[in-house]
Amino acid sequence: MKIAIMGTRGVPANYGGFETFAEELGQRLVKKGHQVTVYCRRGFGEKVESPLEYKGIKRVILPAPHHKYFETVVHTFFSLLHVIFHKVDVIILCNAANSPVAWLAKIARIPVLINVDGIERRRKKWNFLGRLWYRLGEFCSVLFATKIISDADVIADYYKNRFKTDSVVIRYGAEASIDWDINLLKDFDLTSGKYWLYVARLEPENNALGVIEAYKSSNSKIPLVIVGDAPYAREYKQQLKERSKGCNVIFTGYQCGVPYKTLGANCYAYIQASEVGGTHPALVEAMARGNCILANDVPEHREVIGDAGLLYNFNDFKILAEKMDFLENNFELVQTKREEARRRASELFSWNSITEKYESLCSEVIK
Repeated sequence: MKIAIMGTRGVPANYGGFETFAEELGQRLVKKGHQVTVYCRRGFGEKVESPLEYKGIKRVILPAPHHKYFETVVHTFFSLLHVIFHKVDVIILCNAANSPVAWLAKIARIPVLINVDGIERRRKKWNFLGRLWYRLGEFCSVLFATKIISDADVIADYYKNRFKTDSVVIRYGAEASIDWDINLLKDFDLTSGKYWLYVARLEPENNALGVIEAYKSSNSKIPLVIVGDAPYAREYKQQLKERSKGCNVIFTGYQCGVPYKTLGANCYAYIQASEVGGTHPALVEAMARGNCILANDVPEHREVIGDAGLLYNFNDFKILAEKMDFLENNFELVQTKREEARRRASELFSWNSITEKYESLCSEVIK
């Protein structure tokens, strides 16, 4: 099959969950004999990056404005125009925000699978117009998708209850990796097994500020490491750094590849504080690496972690501080949760089994 993946920043993955999704799914589909094209972004006026192939995936690099509200959908519009003149058998479109332009695939009679992600309009970073656009995106996903894909049961339930529409549940994947280098911890003055790890885009609904406040009020003796950044959250990032002054909080910025895997494989425990979204890729990656999970109590996290970690009351960072102290003083429990996380990730979040589901669904919709 000729398969196009769009709606992400592209490959190689160096930004977020959808980019990891495009890379992991794309390379596995290529190995199964399919032709995969991933649409990648560049700014207007920027030179086209090379190479134009990555892990067997064809990269088509198109312009997009560096703008919080327009970047994703403008790039997807250009991608759909391109794909109309370079025929493919099926499109995998990421993010419901891109669905309002999916009519182009409809009129071109190209089947489109829309991975709607979480209920993005609930994110605090969006103003009224942003939230309205995501509402439109949900409606257009129902209207234009050949099949809707939800990454969690709670997201499938939302579309079923709100739009009376069934969706296919296919989760994100993660693989345990030994491709890390413990010597890289020295770059951040860290010791293996002796730091808390938080990974997310530094946006308000991911609650990095709450995690910092919890850490400050806890009795923790080990550092808090914050991995991530955000291109359009300058004021919020400044607030985070001001609130963490004088504390043992380490900001690493964006990390990918071996440094990211190294940080993920050597922490004491992993904190997932987000309040919006479906299955968070960083969370299932942490589980695959055998991390004990400490997560914000939302339905999506309960669904993902099962018994592989502990939950703290929704956005109650006082309770988070207490749970951090509890875990730091109960190493045997941490070890037990690590093993459960590794087992659960292997059973539920294998990229190979997820690839088979996408392959089967692609084959189904092009018949």
